Amino acid sequence: MAVIADFAAYPQWASAVRATEVLGEEPAGRASQVRFTLDAGVVKDTYVLGYDWDGDAGVRWHLAEPGAVISAMDGGYLLADCGGATETTYELTVGLRIPMPGLLKRRAEKTIIHTALKGLKNRVEGHPGDGEDSR
Repeated sequence: MAVIADFAAYPQWASAVRATEVLGEEPAGRASQVRFTLDAGVVKDTYVLGYDWDGDAGVRWHLAEPGAVISAMDGGYLLADCGGATETTYELTVGLRIPMPGLLKRRAEKTIIHTALKGLKNRVEGHPGDGEDSR
């Protein structure tokens, strides 16, 4: 959860995230709102996510301020201890203002999920070269 909560480091391991800015914090010190600047090829946008934390067990987010392209976003990470390893469940729903054929949308969703989990896994395991964006 420490990697997930370290928004300043996202541009180092979450491909397509170009910049982050924490706009607010909850009393426990974790971000309550974060502005993201995204460049995912076809989708370039800036938007704000609001966060709800469940200690180190999980976090959920929602779109607090939509961007020019992203009209909806909800998701979360749920972490479970599995005998020395961590099982990570990732959920994401994204709505775009631009029309996109179903096949292309499903392919983009799979790519986003794969990239997010691979980048997170590599960052946690200390393999930055495998998960970092090579800008």
